[in-house]
Formats: sequence, C-alpha cells, structure tokens
Amino acid sequence: MPLRNRWSSRNSMENRSKLYFFSVLLCVTSGSLAFGEKPASSSAPTIVKLWPKDQMPGRGLKGPEKELPSRGDNVIRITDINEPSIAVYKVANTSKPTPAVIVCPGGAYNILAYDKEGTEIATWLNSIGITGIVLKYRVPGNLEGAFQDIQRAVRIVRHNAADWNISPMQIGVMGFSAGGHLSARLSTNFSQATYPRLDSVDEKNLRPDFAILVYPAYLSKVPGKLSEGLSVNDKTPPTFIVHTEDDKSFIAGSKVYRDALEAAKVPNDFFLCATGGHGYGLRSDKEISAWPKKCQAWLEKQGYLKGPAATDGK
Repeated sequence: MPLRNRWSSRNSMENRSKLYFFSVLLCVTSGSLAFGEKPASSSAPTIVKLWPKDQMPGRGLKGPEKELPSRGDNVIRITDINEPSIAVYKVANTSKPTPAVIVCPGGAYNILAYDKEGTEIATWLNSIGITGIVLKYRVPGNLEGAFQDIQRAVRIVRHNAADWNISPMQIGVMGFSAGGHLSARLSTNFSQATYPRLDSVDEKNLRPDFAILVYPAYLSKVPGKLSEGLSVNDKTPPTFIVHTEDDKSFIAGSKVYRDALEAAKVPNDFFLCATGGHGYGLRSDKEISAWPKKCQAWLEKQGYLKGPAATDGK
C-alpha cells in the first residue's frame, strides 16, 4: 500500500474512533460531562515505536498491518502488527504530572479491538486526569512478542515521564480480555526482562504501580488454579478487576485471581455484576456500565487521583 494511502487509512481509523466515542461518552460517564463537551485531552496522540530499527526481539511479520472489514458494530479491528507502538494521549490543561495507564486492547491475541478497548479508553482516562497510552502489541498468535512489547512500553513511559508530564511512580496497566491477561502477566512477571538490553530505556523498572483488568481472559485453565506463569505474590501491584457472572468462559479466572490477591494481601477490588457479557468496553447499557465510575473511585482511594480536581484547567 502506498505511503499516502497508509496514512489516509490510519487517519480515517482514528477519526471514526473519535466520532463514535463522543456519541456514547455522555452515557458511560453518568453525567460527568455536559452534552457535547469534550474531555480534557490532547487533539492528537504522540505515536512512539517500541523498538529501534532492526532490533525488535522475537518474532515479527513480513506483511503490512491491516484493518479488517467492518462487522457493522462500529469496532475497528486491526491485525498483522509488525511495528508495535504506543499512542500517548496527554491530559490537556494541567501543569501537574499526571498518572498514566498503558491500555492493552483485547482480541484473543489475534486482533486488537483498537477503538472500543483502546482509543476510547484513553479518552475516558484523559477525562479523569490520567494520561492514556494505547499499546499496539504484536498479533496474531504472538504471545511472547506481545509480552516483550508491554515490557518495553512500560520502560519507555518511565523513561519519558518528565517529557510527557507523567508521575513516574504512578504508571499502571489496563487490559481488556486478552489484554487483561497480558496486563496480569506483567503484574506477576516483572522481575526479569524477556529480551536483552538495547539502550538506556531498558534500565527502567518493569513493575507497574497498579493494574486494572476488565473482563480478563485466560487467567485460569484448570478449575481453582491460576494459569501457568501467573504467580501472584505480595509484590503484585494493587489491582482492580471488572467482570460479570454471565461471562461464562472467563469469570472463573477472575475469581481465582482475586482469591490469589487476597491470599497475598495485595490491595484489590472486584467489581462483579450479574449481567454484561464480554467485550463491552465503555459501550454497555447493562449493570456493568457502572464500572468506569467504580474504577475512578478505586483510583482515588488508592491515592492515584484526587477527585474531580485531578486536572487544574478552568
């Protein structure tokens, strides 16, 4: 695809994501914004590639990234990601360093639901005074590459914290479905990098300061036991979990993970509802639609936010 067409496709994807998000924002924020009012966010994200040229560890792809055909549900699905990156959505109208959250969209490690579980989430985070950073990790079928990508992303954010007006001790991860598994994996496996040191970025700490898992997948394969590689202990960061009982495929994993957090005395909260299913992002009209407000309250309780005055703009 010619370079001009690739940029046109990318801009179209971002514009459609923004248009749909603002059409539903009033509902999911439960009145926190007046109709038509945009949250405090930058007009465009800063895009940063994760790896120096020709130095990406692990397995990549030869083909170009692509957006899959629409299914009529207003979800942007991308795959064949060969150049992992982060999109940094900065909070506008604030002089104080903000918390930051690295957002991991879901998609069964095959695609990324890039707007519903990525850019829309970053915009919501901006509205409550948090820098939202959307991680575009390697898919399809590249779990080890994805894990290397999130490790590098955490280090890049810490390395650039001063330049991006971010508090370096308030950097969390947030994942949806497969992205929830990826975030849990980082939360329990931060003691050693999975790739050799490339530059000064890789001197930074890998441990996220907190984690938010929204309908996480793959946390348990055997009833009552965490999946291999998820070793919760007292160093696991404080965690907020969102799930519903009718997500039959994955609710058991969240319950096992919550029990492990409790046993390790890790601060946590579990917002559990009866209905909502799976894959709703910010778009649900069911009971689970309260999760953004519950998550915001938890972040305030943990000391990462200071209520509505998190931004100092007028």
